[in-house]
Amino acid sequence: MDPKVRRVELNDGHFIPVLGFGTYEPEEVPKSTTLEATKLAIGAGFRHIDCAYAYNNEKEVGLAIRSKIEDGTVKRKDVFYTSKLWITFLRPELVRPALEKSLKNLQLDYVDLYIIHFPMALKPGEELFPTDEHGKAIFDTVDLCATWEAMEKCKDAGLTKSIGVSNFNRRQLEKILNKPGLKYKPVCNQVECHPYLNQSKLLDFCKSKDIVLVAYSALGSQRPKQWVDQSSPVLLDDPVLSAMAKKYEQTPALIALRYQLQRGVVVLAKSYNEKRIKENMQVFEFQLTSEDMKVLDGLNRNLRYGRFHIAVDHPEYPFSDEY
Repeated sequence: MDPKVRRVELNDGHFIPVLGFGTYEPEEVPKSTTLEATKLAIGAGFRHIDCAYAYNNEKEVGLAIRSKIEDGTVKRKDVFYTSKLWITFLRPELVRPALEKSLKNLQLDYVDLYIIHFPMALKPGEELFPTDEHGKAIFDTVDLCATWEAMEKCKDAGLTKSIGVSNFNRRQLEKILNKPGLKYKPVCNQVECHPYLNQSKLLDFCKSKDIVLVAYSALGSQRPKQWVDQSSPVLLDDPVLSAMAKKYEQTPALIALRYQLQRGVVVLAKSYNEKRIKENMQVFEFQLTSEDMKVLDGLNRNLRYGRFHIAVDHPEYPFSDEY
């Protein structure tokens, strides 16, 4: 990949910027931080903003986008905005109302990409994580193909330009791709992906189907206590990444981001720190050698930071399959 390539074409003809700004925040982070960080990111040159209904901060992110439109930094068409359908809305009749709720929070007319956040459905309702009296998640049974048809209708209605999925394994992707009467293929599959979990088999499968792989937790993870094992290794402390950062006179984070771009992966970076937000834009200014790409491939240890353990018993739990 040419170091200067900033966006790639999706299978529906729309274009996605290859570097995105992630807006997930642990609960202890004030929402005003997301508002300011998103404004800084757009100011620094980010044109792809990744958010979700479940992050509970679409109002702030929408406000940040609108304020950068109002001050003349960008036009709406310059910003690629992703939202996600939460797992309590996977019943087909709940899909469009869920997207409309996000649009209302954002105060935007459409999103550029709407994706199914996870393949396993939980009980519909106001709670993000409905649980029974024993604290176990209450599952729902939904046909993902019917959910997908409702997503297709949202695209036809102009509420979203593109539709895709997140955290789907190969089997679940094939279920959609082989659906009778499929109107639109998913344009992407957004998954955890970094040198410790390089997803090479899933990446090859997605490429063969013209589906873009989008990497979250590309710098490891923010390690929120409720989701991530605190004893797991810190990716950006890896000695191989550190040595490579010295060699290229870049940061370990930039090496990890550049690695994804050269594999043809769209990558999300997140930071609240103005210096690092600006620094991450430097990913377009250098290129890793093919030897160094192989060295980074060799760091893979199938280490998943976000196991989403509350739904491990769900029949559609995606992470039990090899890929």
